[in-house]
Amino acid sequence: VQLQACGGGLVQAGGSLRLSCAASGTIFRIDNMSWYREAPGKRRELVATITRGGDIKYADSVKGRFTISRDNVRKTVDLQMNTLKPEDTGVYYCNGDVGSSMGNYNYWGQGTQVTVSS
Repeated sequence: VQLQACGGGLVQAGGSLRLSCAASGTIFRIDNMSWYREAPGKRRELVATITRGGDIKYADSVKGRFTISRDNVRKTVDLQMNTLKPEDTGVYYCNGDVGSSMGNYNYWGQGTQVTVSS
């Protein structure tokens, strides 16, 4: 099982980016899918989570600006980020609870850099 994230980049404050993450492998089921971020010198933090049934939670810092979504058929999770701020800068990681031919495990994607300039 692999989670492959893409969509990061450099954007000015106030701009938008869309991150995407695709799961691949012999996957039977994906439960929670999440996005985390790690800013320089800070601990990795949860940005948003979406359950298989579509229940969503956001970090207070991104509520109203970020939108998480998923496609259970395509096995993808996206993060639409609007009104970006310099403090949103960091490496963004997708994460998923995956049931596969290997068993049930939590997986991380490789991370994608988001840089917001002021």
